[in-house]
Amino acid sequence: MPRIKQLLREGKVVRCFGFGQLLTPKLVAILGEHGDFDALWIDTEHGGLTMKDVELATMAARAYGMDHFVRLPATDYASVMRPLEAGAGGLMISMVKSAADVEQAVRWAKFWPRGERGLNGGNCDGRFGLTPLAEYTAKSNADTFLGIQIETAGALESVAEIAAIPDVDLLFVGPSDLSQILGVTGDFENPKCLEAIQSIGDAARAASKPWGIFSRGPEYAARMRSLGCQLFVLGADIHVMHAGIRSVKERYAAFFPPK
Repeated sequence: MPRIKQLLREGKVVRCFGFGQLLTPKLVAILGEHGDFDALWIDTEHGGLTMKDVELATMAARAYGMDHFVRLPATDYASVMRPLEAGAGGLMISMVKSAADVEQAVRWAKFWPRGERGLNGGNCDGRFGLTPLAEYTAKSNADTFLGIQIETAGALESVAEIAAIPDVDLLFVGPSDLSQILGVTGDFENPKCLEAIQSIGDAARAASKPWGIFSRGPEYAARMRSLGCQLFVLGADIHVMHAGIRSVKERYAAFFPPK
């Protein structure tokens, strides 16, 4: 069983690292050498990544035992199918507005009899044609991880219905867009945001599904964990770059006097 699904099933925390702007196989390998991260969040919604970027990054991640999923809006069949054939272990579907949107995305991601994904088998996810087709489709249907972001007004309104859809593995809170639709953009600790997150957690729990979030800091993550959150994006490429640059300037403060 893939690492994300195994950890979630066992009630454990999944620690993710986000790549969107600076994704390269070498950076994935550096992350892997440090250890401890369970999975990669690969952002093709806001980052200018190609399917070749996804393919090479997931190859590097597998070498270090890290799982991976691609965040994207399910705008059409190809947008859902191609990352899976490139080797992604799953998808995080963003900007859904209804349970019908989610059901369609699930059907695009799953083979018959659950879905309507086209069958090839000659790509990375089918071991380049080495896995027998019946085994390939059954394994893909069982193993592919599907998370659904709850970040639009429609998704928040229909969160219980979305959580109940078969083969939705996780609900995911997008704090930035959630704060935006609630009229408190960027105020992540606003009672409106916390109340909405609580409702998402309640819907997930009622459907026996886990939920996740993009953490805003250690205290925020601790609060979310106390509410039952299991999957956390704890770092991202641009945040680590900023932190590293600040650290260098602090270490060599004499060379960077205050302006």
